Amino acid sequence: MKSRSKARVVALQSLYELDLTAHPLGEVLEERAQEAELDDSQYQFALVLSQGVRANTIKLDELIAAHAPEWPLEQVAVIDRNILRMALWEIAFNRKTPLKVGINEAVELAKAFGTDSSPRFVNGVLGSLADNMDLIINSLGK
Repeated sequence: MKSRSKARVVALQSLYELDLTAHPLGEVLEERAQEAELDDSQYQFALVLSQGVRANTIKLDELIAAHAPEWPLEQVAVIDRNILRMALWEIAFNRKTPLKVGINEAVELAKAFGTDSSPRFVNGVLGSLADNMDLIINSLGK
């Protein structure tokens, strides 16, 4: 597994746990990172990704809801919701991951951790977001 892919798995697992519990991000991420045997650069990427998603959850959810109106966000599976948040944060907020890479990584996470329909759902929502990426980035003031 690629270095960043491994870090994304740890970030996803951490964000999933945080959505279901009141555990502190630092403790959760540290435990998941140790289990996955992340090196320092992988840990730093997982930390930045997790913190970025947590700090921007409201805006991320608003953007996702606006581009997937047929799927109320509270009805989207926790794992799918976090995959979408991570991909959107990487692509639009952090802007260090190319669009196609972000979508591909998200679909791979959906295949590994979601249901049979998750990959298609994640790809469809991110495709809709991708079609409007210039507007999204402009709305963020970046």
